[in-house]
This record gives sequence, C-alpha cells and structure tokens, in this order.
Amino acid sequence: MPYLMSISYDEFKRLDIRVGVVLKAESIAGKSKIMKALVDIGGEKRELIVGGAEYYKPEEMVGRKVVVLANLEPKNIAGVRSHGMLLAADVDGKPYWLTVDGDVPAGSKVR
Repeated sequence: MPYLMSISYDEFKRLDIRVGVVLKAESIAGKSKIMKALVDIGGEKRELIVGGAEYYKPEEMVGRKVVVLANLEPKNIAGVRSHGMLLAADVDGKPYWLTVDGDVPAGSKVR
C-alpha cells in the first residue's frame, strides 16, 4: 500500500492524540458496523462513534486503554455527535485498536 503525502512536523504537532479508557459502549439500533462509546480522555468524558461493531461486542470494549485522536472536528453520525476517533490498525477491513499497556493514565499525550 502506498504511503500518503508527507506532512511537516508542525502539522503533526497539531494532532492531539491521547490515551483514553472506554467506560461504556453500546450498540446503536439499526446499525451493525458502528457502536457508541463513552471514553475518559483525562478529566473529560467524550461520546465517540466507534467502527468495528461487526467484529467486537460493546462489552469487549469496556475497560480498554485506547488511543484517541481528541481534536478531530465533531461529527454527527447515526444521530450521535462523535467527539474524536479511536485509532486502529486496519487489516482487511477489520480494526485492531491501538491500546496501551501498563499504568498509563487517561489523558496522557501520545507523541
């Protein structure tokens, strides 16, 4: 797969990437590929729309320490305002969530 266009270091610094902890996740009626999650990103809880519902049950998401793009412009998806994005590796369309091991607190910056 080809790489995308290069960005400058200053552009990269504009990304607010943080560790988050999934507090709650639930299915969305009529949607088989997305779910709704409440994620603690350190002093703030955000509602996010999460893909991969055809691969993961909501209860499998709860408690995971995930990597969140926190300053993505909010977007309405399936009637829910999503305030960020969980980052994942994509293998043949299946997301593999980027997670954090150890005692890393919610809200920690990822660089």
